[in-house]
Amino acid sequence: MYDDADYWERWIARLLAVLAANAPDQLAWAGEHGVKSAALAEDVDFVLHLAQGMQERGTLAAEALRDLRAIGRLLAEADIRGRAGPWAGSLTAEPAWSEVRTLARQVLVAREGDWRRPLPHRVPPQDLYD
Repeated sequence: MYDDADYWERWIARLLAVLAANAPDQLAWAGEHGVKSAALAEDVDFVLHLAQGMQERGTLAAEALRDLRAIGRLLAEADIRGRAGPWAGSLTAEPAWSEVRTLARQVLVAREGDWRRPLPHRVPPQDLYD
């Protein structure tokens, strides 16, 4: 079993690093890894589940959970899950990504003092999402 610090570093911080990155960096990363929009929405759902548990145990601020839930709502409203194509295409077409980026940065700044984090080098194999 993982502890909350591991949940943060292994899942939440990595996803937030991608969501908080500048748009050109997101486009390059998404293109390099071939991430699909629907898979990213699933990752957000998973992180929300982890964050809820962390907040209940007192290891994640209520404001962070609020911002993560807002990210989930924005993606649901934009129907990111329903987009079959690559995330890079969604990034250029969906205005909600700007607000998602701002919310992700808020969570990282509140928890770590800065939103800039290295983007993860690996993603799960794409066939897991197909």
